[in-house]
Amino acid sequence: MLSISGKVILGQKYGRVLGFPTANLDRREYLRKKLNIRFGVWAGKAIIGDKKYKAAIVIGPLDKSGLPKLEAHLLNFKGNLYGKKITISLHKYLRPFKKFKNINQLKKQIGLDVKKVKKYSPH
Repeated sequence: MLSISGKVILGQKYGRVLGFPTANLDRREYLRKKLNIRFGVWAGKAIIGDKKYKAAIVIGPLDKSGLPKLEAHLLNFKGNLYGKKITISLHKYLRPFKKFKNINQLKKQIGLDVKKVKKYSPH
């Protein structure tokens, strides 16, 4: 199991537009550890202080600076995470990235991904 910690930074808010807000992580630890993580969607956990949440985690694609995005949709979380340190743990690879013909297809796939994360129970 691989874990990455970082402060939650401002993203493009596209997940919020889709109905699945995400916490975007600062990538300093990713760079320092020289991580090579398979890009795509993962089932995992997000830890904030002493609280744990199941999370749908997206690693990649590369942004304009050439670094992969690190973001997590925390199930059953309400609130503001900006500036807080969180740790994401990758448990199970769900799927690679895929281009969608329209926003409705993308929303449907994210909904399916979130259902898989809800059902997933790490050992």
